[in-house]
Amino acid sequence: MTFTVTYGQREGGAACLRLAGELDLSTAPELNAAIDRLAAEGHRELLLDLAELTFCDSTGIAAFVRGDNLAAAAGGWLRITGATGRVARVLQVTGLAEVLNYQSDAVDPATPAAS
Repeated sequence: MTFTVTYGQREGGAACLRLAGELDLSTAPELNAAIDRLAAEGHRELLLDLAELTFCDSTGIAAFVRGDNLAAAAGGWLRITGATGRVARVLQVTGLAEVLNYQSDAVDPATPAAS
């Protein structure tokens, strides 16, 4: 399956990236580039919607951590939502579900951010 990253803006300022397909060694650079572009544009709050992500290996996990570190260095955050199946399991096993404030429900980028 092809990996895609699509962008949406949430009310309240958070940038939302929707990931679909398989996130691995060959596709992680695409996610890193999207995160870097948003950071360069001044976005400090990033939400990654994983509802359509079907696979994530250690390279994908590293991309999440890298994005979180980049956002935190700018005074922001990176959060993840919507993971299912194996992807949700990987997040739980690695401890990233807790670190990245994982929410199991997918979030509509047009929905206002919680206060």
